[in-house]
Amino acid sequence: MAYIFDDVDAWAIASTVAFAMTLGWLAGRRRGRRLRAELNGKPAVSKFVDASLALLGLLLAFTFSTALGKHDQRRIMVVTDSNAIGDFYTCASLLKEPERTKLRSVIRDYAALRVDLSTRVYDAHAFEHALGQFQQMHNQMVELVSKALADGTPIAAPLTNTLNAATSSHAERLAAIRDRLPTSIVLLLLLSAVISAVLVGREQGAADEADIAGTVCFIVLISFAIFVTLDLNQPNRGFIAVDQEPIQRLLSTMSQ
Repeated sequence: MAYIFDDVDAWAIASTVAFAMTLGWLAGRRRGRRLRAELNGKPAVSKFVDASLALLGLLLAFTFSTALGKHDQRRIMVVTDSNAIGDFYTCASLLKEPERTKLRSVIRDYAALRVDLSTRVYDAHAFEHALGQFQQMHNQMVELVSKALADGTPIAAPLTNTLNAATSSHAERLAAIRDRLPTSIVLLLLLSAVISAVLVGREQGAADEADIAGTVCFIVLISFAIFVTLDLNQPNRGFIAVDQEPIQRLLSTMSQ
């Protein structure tokens, strides 16, 4: 199942969940009052609130940990990609002309496109277009390396290895970007948050209590936790972005 929230900002989803939790709490409180009236004022004893809150806490911990792990993997892949491109650029600098200038130029443009793509506002069509540009650059790299090998360059093995590392790191980085939390788990988390709010409201209504401040804090904390989790799960948009400093520093070195 594709990640259906890819085009929706995390703050919009979290705000919607907060609104739904508030409505659920009000509906549950009204139902709890009716239940209290049906029981002639006796408080209704239920363990469903504790069970739902325990499940909600488990889901929050699981999804946050998973999303943070995927975010860390993307950060590691930026460093790996930067090292692979830098090694390839170093090998290209040891070639004879004209392959040296041509290959270094392609690698520099390759790194520049990496930086430019990471700083743009995400657009699906622009992202797919950039992937096509990366493939064209890969083809140019292979063609220039093949010509250097045909000319008998003495660094054939390191040149080939660094080319393979650069193309492999591209595939691994793309896979890391597309690796998201399963939609079914995200939906279960959102549903659990709303149902927990309903049950909390039901218990408060049945007990004829109204802890407004506590309920507001509960809804805000859960919504904020969901926001952070979903923001970590959206590498192409949002506030929590992977630092591109290794690629940027490498590009500045190439420009010198």
